[in-house]
Amino acid sequence: MGWIPSRQLECWAILPGTFPGTTESAMRPRSLDEFLTKNRVPYTTFRHAPAFTAMHAAAIAHVRGSSWAKTVVCVTEGEVVLAVLPAHYTIEFDRLRELAGASALRLATEREIAELYPDCEEGTTPPFGGLYLQRVFVEECFVGDPEMVFKAGTHTDCIRMHYGDFVDIAKPVVGRFSSPRRES
Repeated sequence: MGWIPSRQLECWAILPGTFPGTTESAMRPRSLDEFLTKNRVPYTTFRHAPAFTAMHAAAIAHVRGSSWAKTVVCVTEGEVVLAVLPAHYTIEFDRLRELAGASALRLATEREIAELYPDCEEGTTPPFGGLYLQRVFVEECFVGDPEMVFKAGTHTDCIRMHYGDFVDIAKPVVGRFSSPRRES
């Protein structure tokens, strides 16, 4: 567990490496651990049963959906950008496109994501653009929150850190580009 005690974070129990119904456990990307250690950022890690959506992961990890940060990979004209928003929010693409100063914006394809993040399982990209030389946009509703939790490259590994520490290393553009999901 990589943790620097400058800001106290609640410690989580570390669950076993495998879960019922699984035969092996994917490893958190070494590049992510190295990036966080190099940047001397306090964080805690924890594991949960496999989850494939942000809302499901937040629920089984007992984290409020507003604190669970999902990372959405988007593409503008020749640039990959990461959008970081709460688990229960959806992107308003026109707003994100304007914030990015782009004339076009789309979701990255599964193939593009696999090529861009070969050390991560599909759908588990961490929100650190500096790790991949990409700009990061964070939903302004996170500003001032004491913590955020996000996937750490696998469907079972998570990182919890203070929002201020996230800003220090991700250097995101903060804006309003998403809204809470509407139930139909």
